[in-house]
Amino acid sequence: MEEREEIKNVIAKNISALRTGRGLTQLDLAEALHYSDKAVSKWERGESLPDITVLVQIADLFHVPLQYLVESSHETPATRRRAFLQEARRNHAFIIGISVFLVFLIATLVFVVLQLTQGPHIAHVLSFVIAVPVALIVWLVLNSVWFSRRLNFVIISCLMWSVLAAVFLCFLAAGLNIWMVFLLGIPGQIIILLASRLQYREHRYFWRQKKQQNTEETENGTSSSDAAQA
Repeated sequence: MEEREEIKNVIAKNISALRTGRGLTQLDLAEALHYSDKAVSKWERGESLPDITVLVQIADLFHVPLQYLVESSHETPATRRRAFLQEARRNHAFIIGISVFLVFLIATLVFVVLQLTQGPHIAHVLSFVIAVPVALIVWLVLNSVWFSRRLNFVIISCLMWSVLAAVFLCFLAAGLNIWMVFLLGIPGQIIILLASRLQYREHRYFWRQKKQQNTEETENGTSSSDAAQA
């Protein structure tokens, strides 16, 4: 009994919300359904329950599924969009992770093949060393497409140092110690830091200008409205 009363109240609330949302009076809705306005009033007060054929008519009239009328809460377009974006971000993060690990899977395959065909050698470990900057490049590209580009400066820094490390280790495996190659990373890191600061200031300046422009347009619209009323 209590469940029936609860469903009746939910339907009453939904019918009232749909009607007022469309800007209809109870009489307008009654005429559209070929019922009296008193019947509509009783439905909206929860005193009586429309039969299933009337509920179907109401759902068709307001272009909602029949299930909508018996649901106590409904997702708004903003809520659905927010949930969709969250799911998309999660999927994109998984795709980036899979892509990065795929690079290391290929590196592992190369390492195993070299070990089996040429015999054990420490130089074969370089396949993993080279995989690091390759994986960072993959991450950088996908992050630029799907996520905030602020993270790109961190990825670029890691990419620069990993490339220098890969070059150093490759030459070291050949018997050459070119440790001074890491000195290139100092000015490179400074350039990256300055570029990130420059991008941040431009971004902040853009949004400050945009906000000021919107404020001016709102003030101008208000002034025009006041003048028209005067």
